[in-house]
Amino acid sequence: MEFILQKSVKNKNVFYILKWSKIAEAERHDIIHHVPSVSGIYELYYQDIKKQLRLFFVSIAWYGGLRNAIREKTDLDIEIDKNRREILEKYKCFFRYSASNSFNDLKDVLFFFTETYFPGRTLKDHSGRYENIHVEEVSEDKIISR
Repeated sequence: MEFILQKSVKNKNVFYILKWSKIAEAERHDIIHHVPSVSGIYELYYQDIKKQLRLFFVSIAWYGGLRNAIREKTDLDIEIDKNRREILEKYKCFFRYSASNSFNDLKDVLFFFTETYFPGRTLKDHSGRYENIHVEEVSEDKIISR
């Protein structure tokens, strides 16, 4: 399976199909060897005491690519955000990603996820190209963000 973002447009609506990679443990050497250094979107999870995966971060990687971004956000020696550092210190962390070479498409999908995860607290802008953004997620792990 390719882990890429696909899209189709109808009128002023965009329909994205986001194919996620398999969930993987955020281990420094595995990230370096297995995550591509291309642009894309990624999610970070931690495993709580009940062994449930809990989403704690979603973002896009443009400059530096997915490999650098995921490595920076999951390495306790590098991460500077206090809240994420606390999670990294306490829990086992995991990630998944999907690649795209369109910055505007990534902005649209990130906007959609921000609205989904944090309704009413829009933290990111979309590209402004479409009136409605729809995202269908495909995940071998059967983890859907909504």
